Amino acid sequence: MSVSSYLARRAAQKERVRILYRRALKDTLNWAVHRHLFCFRPPREVRCQQARGEDLDTIDRLIADGEASYNKWRHPDPYIVPWAPGGSKFTRNPKPPEGVEIVYDYGLENNS
Repeated sequence: MSVSSYLARRAAQKERVRILYRRALKDTLNWAVHRHLFCFRPPREVRCQQARGEDLDTIDRLIADGEASYNKWRHPDPYIVPWAPGGSKFTRNPKPPEGVEIVYDYGLENNS
């Protein structure tokens, strides 16, 4: 394997790990809104196995195992901020449809 292809593959692996790590951190907020209450630490044997990964195929397998584990344990009903699209307050007071007139004088209408 040439040096340039090795470096390109390592860069792709680092990117996959970075994306997986960010997704996992964001997903922890679905389980507990305060991250310090829900801290995950993998078992020691998993951390040691990951630290020894030098072979590119072994690293790819470990990343694939991590992605499969993430997809297996992902929250089924993720938390959505109330004012974000899909949240409970999103478009709670939408604009009225066209043709509907709203009178804002609250009972002080001029009935003449």
